Amino acid sequence: MLSISKLLGGGENYGDTLRYSPASRNSRHGAGAGLGPVVVWNITRLCNLRCRHCYAGAGQRPDGEELTTTEAKKLIADLAVFKVPVLLLSGGEPLMRQDIFELASIAVDKGIRITLSSNGTLITRQVAQKIKAAGVSYVGVSLDGLGEVNDFFRGVPGAFGQALAGIRECLAVGQKVGLRFTLNRYNIGELENIFNLVETENIPRVCFYHLVYTGRGAKLVNDDLTHEQSRAALDLIIEKTLDFQRRGLEKEILTVDNHADGIYLYLKLKEKEPAKAREAYALLAHNGGNRSGIAIGAIDWDGLVRADQFTRTFSFGNVKERSFGDIWGDESHPVLKALRNRRAHLKGRCANCGWLNLCNGNLRARAEAFYGDFWASDPACYLREEEIKMEVGS
Repeated sequence: MLSISKLLGGGENYGDTLRYSPASRNSRHGAGAGLGPVVVWNITRLCNLRCRHCYAGAGQRPDGEELTTTEAKKLIADLAVFKVPVLLLSGGEPLMRQDIFELASIAVDKGIRITLSSNGTLITRQVAQKIKAAGVSYVGVSLDGLGEVNDFFRGVPGAFGQALAGIRECLAVGQKVGLRFTLNRYNIGELENIFNLVETENIPRVCFYHLVYTGRGAKLVNDDLTHEQSRAALDLIIEKTLDFQRRGLEKEILTVDNHADGIYLYLKLKEKEPAKAREAYALLAHNGGNRSGIAIGAIDWDGLVRADQFTRTFSFGNVKERSFGDIWGDESHPVLKALRNRRAHLKGRCANCGWLNLCNGNLRARAEAFYGDFWASDPACYLREEEIKMEVGS
């Protein structure tokens, strides 16, 4: 996750301390000394929608292996002992889990920052009040365009209107909320509309995700942006972010799942604003690029621990059998060990790239989905050959 607004000179937000602190690059298991990783917990596989790019393959049938409330409470206690700073509750649709507010409250009481990833369609005024009362710090609502464009991806007519209503209910009760938008060739034309929506609805945050070809998203491998479209999308995101900053509109703008974004932004700044480029380079160097299996981890509804929410072909253990801390600290799994020192394992363009200190090989799950090789180049890296061979430096 890259904060475009921060890299362009914007203000401070909570996540910046985890992403860009000097301690974050060299920490073994988290973003700073003594901290565990940020954890994405797919708390249920149930969902009322059927999104075309769902990495979990969620649906309306419950999974019989889902953690019970007792098991979930034990997991939260283990995460607190391991000093996990942030727990992102996802799914499926997390609001379909009956004990969601109880579990969120318990985690908050133990000092874990809770964020919620939702499709927004179930957020009524009462639900928004319960989210706020549980101590949830942030709700990210997924929208992949306006109106029918969003509904096409969500698989249910009317999903956009319901999600927008959910966002408004969060704002009405003072619950921080933002958008999550997955870039692909069908909705690339919606970027302007999303920025307009963020402004007109006074939404403080938006995350632009790059497509990952796992789960149902495996069928969309040919629907990703071309490299030129990715560059154009970043140009627009940078332009709009700067426009917000010039006009004094405090918006946090982020991109997710493609660390080429940070390098692309740095190279653009280097041409026109070298001083700001040096500042951005320092932040990116502290961050160190993709941190799946290092400072980012995931837990599925059935207790399986993964490198991130998109890595679906293997797991490192199950929290029903061992604590998360024991699993995360055990490098007997060869992939977990390799993720923490991946330079020797990367292949192709990634192996020879001059920007590994800022990217760390990008997203392995996408490489595996596209090439059938976990250590192959990330096909979504849109840097040109002459760019990856440039002399690296601030």
